[in-house]
Amino acid sequence: MKIIVTNTSSLPIYEQIASQIRNQIINGELSGGYLLPSIRALAKELQVSVITTKRAYEELEHEGFVQTIAGKGTYVSNQNIGFIHEQRLKDLEKKMRQVLQFADDLGLTNTEVHEMIDLLAKED
Repeated sequence: MKIIVTNTSSLPIYEQIASQIRNQIINGELSGGYLLPSIRALAKELQVSVITTKRAYEELEHEGFVQTIAGKGTYVSNQNIGFIHEQRLKDLEKKMRQVLQFADDLGLTNTEVHEMIDLLAKED
C-alpha cells in the first residue's frame, strides 16, 4: 500500500490518506480481506498524528470500504466494491446538481461552469 501526503494540498491530511486508500480499493489494488497497517504503524510511516490516521480509517469504515475488528485490525471490506463505487457516483451526481443549481441562481452559463471546472482541475 502506497500513500503520499503533502502539506501543500488543499485537502486535510486525513482526507488525503482516506482518498488514496479508497482509490486503491476501487481500482482493485487492495482487495477484500487485505489487512491495513495499524493506525499507529501508518501514523509512524507517514509521520503524522495517530488521530489523523484514526480519522481516515473511521471515514473509510463509515463509507463501507473497511471494517475494523477489535484486537485484530482494520481490513478492506468484502462488500461489492462496484456497488460502493456506484453509490459514490450517485453522491457525486447529487452534488453536481446542487452546484448546477447554485450556478444557475448566479446566472452562470454551462460554458462558464465548465470553464470553472477546467480551471479548478488544472490547479490540482
